Amino acid sequence: MRDFKNQVMFITGAAHGFGQVIAAGAAKRGMRLVLVDIDEAALKVSYQSIIDTGAQAMMIVADVTKEADVDAAVAQAMAKFGRIDVLINNAGIALPGRIWELPTRDWEWIMHVNLMSQVYAMQQVIPIMMKQKTHADILNVASIAGLVDTPGMPSYHASKFASVGMTEATAYDLQRAGADIDMHVMCPGFVQTDLYHTENHRPAQYSDSSDPYYQSEAFLKGQQFAKYVITNGKPIDTIADTVFEALSENRFYILTHPEFNPLISDRVHRIVSDGAPDVHVMDGIM
Repeated sequence: MRDFKNQVMFITGAAHGFGQVIAAGAAKRGMRLVLVDIDEAALKVSYQSIIDTGAQAMMIVADVTKEADVDAAVAQAMAKFGRIDVLINNAGIALPGRIWELPTRDWEWIMHVNLMSQVYAMQQVIPIMMKQKTHADILNVASIAGLVDTPGMPSYHASKFASVGMTEATAYDLQRAGADIDMHVMCPGFVQTDLYHTENHRPAQYSDSSDPYYQSEAFLKGQQFAKYVITNGKPIDTIADTVFEALSENRFYILTHPEFNPLISDRVHRIVSDGAPDVHVMDGIM
């Protein structure tokens, strides 16, 4: 297993879910941590649990949908630690809703969190990693929803497919540039995270309580579905070990739910055989 001791990890969405457990796993391995999240109260709890282990860490409250916030967070990290060895672009939200029902502001919000926050961070961190001239890693947290489609969540799929494609393309660019930076994309299935509490973290710029959609049956059913699939998902306690094992083995695709592999295979087969989406392929799976 690779030695991560004293390396600096910059992680977004560090107050909850994947971010929180990956940060704890990093602290256990002797890493120095930059914890970034919009939820100040929860971030303080995550930060305290990290420093209680004796690890070095700093916390930064930031809205990663804002490029200036991400830029400032990277600058603060560099001012404290002087380097970034591992970037974990973990911040993410989930917004159920069919395309003819979901408001445009929700599309903007999910694309800004799930895709553009990763862009903002990589724009700042990749040049830093190149100048360091030491090995570095970037892990973008996407989803199985970035590899296969399901009904009822087109905005989530759009953001996660974009994240996967961007990560793949960036890997090519880094290889062509001769950079010692390995890219990784994590595509988990349903895991017991905080993701069904997305609405608790909605910034003001994406909010309009007067819109009747947010009192509609479609909205309420979407929230209920999100809570059900996440609370009944895989326990989160193995995720940190999965991530660090993948980093050590330099695995690009990090999958956590082999039961979804038939859906991935079916999609690839349909693409090359001139097929079309068929919702019945998910019978018994979703």
